[in-house]
Amino acid sequence: MALIKPVKGVSPKFGNNCYLAENSTIVGDVLMGDDCSIWFNAVVRGDVHYIKMGNKVNVQDGACIHCTYQKSPTHIGNNVSIGHNAVVHGCTVHDNVLIGMGAIVMDNCVIGSNSIIAAGAVVLENTKVEPGSVYAGVPAKKVKDINSELQKGEIERIANNYVMYSGWFKK
Repeated sequence: MALIKPVKGVSPKFGNNCYLAENSTIVGDVLMGDDCSIWFNAVVRGDVHYIKMGNKVNVQDGACIHCTYQKSPTHIGNNVSIGHNAVVHGCTVHDNVLIGMGAIVMDNCVIGSNSIIAAGAVVLENTKVEPGSVYAGVPAKKVKDINSELQKGEIERIANNYVMYSGWFKK
């Protein structure tokens, strides 16, 4: 069973049909929507500020979601995939976003809807990623606009697949 711990008397709250891998960690002021999944070795740490996640969010293996004490909470919209070993810290991620494997999204960033942060990208503090764009590199910069193939073929496909994958582990 996942490690679920209260911090300062506040416990995580989970929506319906969520999957928490046995060695995932979810602590403190975390509010998770429906159909979310937290995968192996992932950490969602709402100890120093709150974390709010919408519906159909998947936090893949080894990813870390955290905040900055008394400054920057983390907001994650609906239909968001956070790739393996990514770090999402004290920022806002709007709906229909893919954060690639190993990417880092730092404090006070705003990731617009229908966007992709490429694998390995580093989105520096206070960056505003415009909706419908792909950001890549270190530091991350806009490399192109999202087309309908990327929207359906990557963002939607991955989020839907993770709902399916989680069903395999619930049986």
